Amino acid sequence: MRIGIDARELLDRPTGVGRYLAELLARWTRDARLVSHELVLFLPRSLSGGRPWIGVGGAATREVIAPGAPGTRWEQGALASAVRRESPDAFFAPGYTAPLRVRCPVVVAIHDVSFAAHPEWFRWREGLRRRLLTRWSASAARRVITISAFSRDEIIEHLGVSQAKIVVTPLAVDAHPALDEAVERTREASPTAAPGRSRMVLYAGSILERRHVPELVASFARLAARVPDATLEIVGDNRTYPRVDPGRIARALGVGDRVHVRDYVDERTLGDLYGQARVFAFLSEYEGFGLPPLEAMRAGVPAVVLDTPVAREVYGEAAIFVDLGDRAALDDALERLLNDDVARQRHLEAGQRALARYSWDATARQTFDVLLGAAR
Repeated sequence: MRIGIDARELLDRPTGVGRYLAELLARWTRDARLVSHELVLFLPRSLSGGRPWIGVGGAATREVIAPGAPGTRWEQGALASAVRRESPDAFFAPGYTAPLRVRCPVVVAIHDVSFAAHPEWFRWREGLRRRLLTRWSASAARRVITISAFSRDEIIEHLGVSQAKIVVTPLAVDAHPALDEAVERTREASPTAAPGRSRMVLYAGSILERRHVPELVASFARLAARVPDATLEIVGDNRTYPRVDPGRIARALGVGDRVHVRDYVDERTLGDLYGQARVFAFLSEYEGFGLPPLEAMRAGVPAVVLDTPVAREVYGEAAIFVDLGDRAALDDALERLLNDDVARQRHLEAGQRALARYSWDATARQTFDVLLGAAR
């Protein structure tokens, strides 16, 4: 069978949906059971810099270029036209919305519905576009894939999709070369307990209002007086509106020289940051899954997260949970994981149990089965 895929998120600097799709493609193109299938990657321009996630021995890949800027107009115009011309047996839209005017069966992945559950977090035009297109895409799709039971229930409530139409395929962090190489480098540098790790607090992920990065900076400023060698690294594209500047907040609180903010780093640099950090902080009040803390756990970094239903579902006992607005609990959790190796080890052992529940191989197989089922 030929499976069409909206592959625009693989362009430039893949994050979020792009990394999700890259993990699936890495396994589909290496799975000998899929050797008779073809993956048709629809793109507004050809992929540059190689395709390191594409393997051999499994499904073949082919690019189809539909020129244009990779936004909604491209999706509903040039992409839809290209899909109609190619007429694949099924089409996979990995990022919330799909071209509506196509004839083949569609499977759409909806990772969360924050734009419907919390419209106040979005500019009104952007929120309206997301709500309408995602609802229409889910309605038109043969199947809807999501990444947690929490998101499944949210999709049912806010988009009106039947539970029978939704398949849950969790994310994973196994076989992550950048993290594995970084951990190995730090072990070689210092084979003692907590090898190579400084008193670094790390945040990685897009900076959004719901992830409360300013509260993290404020907590770090309070912590800095008690832990003089502590630093805070913030890595992520700033998508706040109105715009919030974590670096400016840090300078106003007197810790600007100990807080470093970058909008993007490559995989190797991110892996090194994971390898050096002692604590990962992810104060998100709404996620479809919440992959970054699991990445941190895989790299040997315990996580502090907000106490939410999806965080409890995904991390179990592996993370330290704090309530939104509880400054004392947040300060205590960060300081404890920076200084207490016994507490760190306890949470890391629980993290290994949490990680064992998730597998990209299993997710890739289940996702491809959904695509084949839709095609048939």
